[in-house]
Amino acid sequence: MTGDQAGDDLARMLDLEPVEADLFRAGYLIEEPFALYGGQVAAQALVAAGRTVAPDRHVHSLHGYFLRPGDGKRPTVFQVFRDRDGRSYSARRVVAIQRGEVILNMSCSFSAGLLGPVHQDVPMPAVPGPAEPTYPMRRLLSFEGAETTVDVPGTRYPERFWARCTADLGDDPLLHAAALTYVSDVSSGLARHEDDEGRGGPSLDHALWFHEPVLAQEWLLHDMVPQRTGAGRGLYTGHLFTQDGRLVATLAQEALFGRPRG
Repeated sequence: MTGDQAGDDLARMLDLEPVEADLFRAGYLIEEPFALYGGQVAAQALVAAGRTVAPDRHVHSLHGYFLRPGDGKRPTVFQVFRDRDGRSYSARRVVAIQRGEVILNMSCSFSAGLLGPVHQDVPMPAVPGPAEPTYPMRRLLSFEGAETTVDVPGTRYPERFWARCTADLGDDPLLHAAALTYVSDVSSGLARHEDDEGRGGPSLDHALWFHEPVLAQEWLLHDMVPQRTGAGRGLYTGHLFTQDGRLVATLAQEALFGRPRG
């Protein structure tokens, strides 16, 4: 399958072909003058892992390392390793392969839906809801964004924005979690620190925690916060909130951050 950002469907991109036991192939191809978008390969890796666990177990965390640039014009193969299936949790590892080399490795954990008390210590920022007009999000299939107030205007990437999926993902919680994984890599919390001495670069690693099931078609506020830069790297964290203020996911990412080339 070959697609473009303007009109293709995220559901098609997440539809992996089973090749053999614990081996999947992503045949969705896209023509663009960039390396494969990290959120795409991470989302597809999550789907591959999720297809090997019991349907009553839902992802609650993932940790991925981007090892090599991927090529959006080539298929990607995903190999899943079943590390453990316990009474309450299942652990999986996934490697994404192109040209015989690993471009991503990821660990995922799935839970059997345990119950416990809920406490939220991170309040949603006091911002208005999604503003009109909405806009298609750069490099993303089937996502639209909306602006809101930001603390640092004029940055290369927005630190705070609304986003929702426009694709029909049905009622499969795994696909909705994959859609959130897909969009979670689109921005950065490091842009406010960019200057002639330092600029953000490719992602090195990415972690995401899912606190409760959520529909990707709902508007979610993405709020990114820089933590530290140094040693050629930068770290930021982020929170995803529903419109009624529930914290539904938390992310952390480290990326290259150093003197611009040239």
